[in-house]
Amino acid sequence: SIDEIINLYKNYFFNAPFVNVSHNEISLKDVINTNKCLIHLTKIDDKILITTAIDNLIKGASGQAIQNLNLMFGIDQTTGLKLKGSTY
Repeated sequence: SIDEIINLYKNYFFNAPFVNVSHNEISLKDVINTNKCLIHLTKIDDKILITTAIDNLIKGASGQAIQNLNLMFGIDQTTGLKLKGSTY
């Protein structure tokens, strides 16, 4: 069932501080100026549609570099990256 698949995703990303599985439809507005990756799953007939959203400037480039640097130096990976999204 779709609920089982959503739970699998939530369990897999449980320790990933920037990855969230959303029950609601996602929008780019939800991730602008953040290091978040949002995932939404829905079932259509016998297929699962997986939708993700990231801010390609933060999560896609600079934010990912900072996160990797934090991990390389043994610092909490969220250091310097707890950014609040701006909704317009």
